[in-house]
Amino acid sequence: MNPLLNRLQPYPFEKLRALMAGVRPNPDLPPISLGIGEPRHPTPEFIRRALVEHLDGLAHYPSTAGSAALRQACAAWIGRRHRVTVDPGTQVLPVNGSREALFALAQVVIDPGRPLATVVSPNPFYQIYEGAALLAGAHCHFAPVDAARNFAVDWSFVPDAVWQRTQLLYVCSPGNPTGAVMTLDEWERLFELSDRHGFVIASDECYGEIWLGDTPPLGGLEAASILGRHDFRRLVMFSSLSKRSNVPGMRSGFVAGDAEVLKAFLLYRTYHGGAMGPAVQEASIAAWNDESHVAGNRALYREKFDRVLPILQPVIKVARPDAGFYLWAETPIDDVEFARSLLETYNCTVLPGSLLARAQDGHNPGAGRVRLALVAGVDECVEAAGRIAALVRSL
Repeated sequence: MNPLLNRLQPYPFEKLRALMAGVRPNPDLPPISLGIGEPRHPTPEFIRRALVEHLDGLAHYPSTAGSAALRQACAAWIGRRHRVTVDPGTQVLPVNGSREALFALAQVVIDPGRPLATVVSPNPFYQIYEGAALLAGAHCHFAPVDAARNFAVDWSFVPDAVWQRTQLLYVCSPGNPTGAVMTLDEWERLFELSDRHGFVIASDECYGEIWLGDTPPLGGLEAASILGRHDFRRLVMFSSLSKRSNVPGMRSGFVAGDAEVLKAFLLYRTYHGGAMGPAVQEASIAAWNDESHVAGNRALYREKFDRVLPILQPVIKVARPDAGFYLWAETPIDDVEFARSLLETYNCTVLPGSLLARAQDGHNPGAGRVRLALVAGVDECVEAAGRIAALVRSL
């Protein structure tokens, strides 16, 4: 067996199942889960129809690079959303969801033969970043979030000696689990560090279409273009239809950015077998070409925040995020104990924040918080908020 597998930690939901073993949920209340960030709004009918109408494509092997029509649809969406022009032939590549691509990119860009090859990640973070780094033979270094800045990442915690050996930087904006959005100043600083030390930036933007205010979150390609980096050197952005279009089971997204990095990525994926099925490609084209369903999706999430926060904020410390569909709430007791009590007493599942982070200098930046995924229906989210508030009052 690959010895690097022994470096992996159990996935957060595996840890959660183990920690909840023996807990008997209150049978008098219907279960509500805010634990997993799986969109549960209905899949738009036009996407379902496009998928079914192109099932004849199952009779053909798909190209790893995807169809020209799909790459063009992705490029056109980037132009509309981020006001950036990309070459669909060299700067866009369809992928089977951002999760698969975020993992695969590390296998492409990491040279484990270099001393102390390092991947830098936010902390807390999406666990794929760590697993991808470890299985690529690299070491992980974490930059904690800053509660004083609505949980934006504090990159000053990464010493220059670490930046010098960094080969890949994962950023997530809007962030998971905090919902923080990166500013242009942050992007400028990271681009300067990338230029100085030569590392690739992987910009995870899978929550980028769920914003709560009037201004869409700034994306990596957009920031690069504003700063005159029109070749997107050493930058790859990741986008997905899962949250945007409520199709997590379709496994469809794309990467875009530096043509040289994507050329190597395409070579890797050709051998890895990362081609997207033809029917999924056609349904994806339909999804990327439509914005009305995305606006409706955003409106539902905004309604949830508007209804849930007035219930929670009088009893628990929790702020409206910049974007995304998570609340990052402080707990009055240990976060794991809080989650156990909530499940046992009120049959409601949340994810302890300590499972999403790693300890640094004896402190876990996720400890004492829980992630609430507002993915269920509006009424169910409101009911869950009431149960959480009741537990806090009882404590």
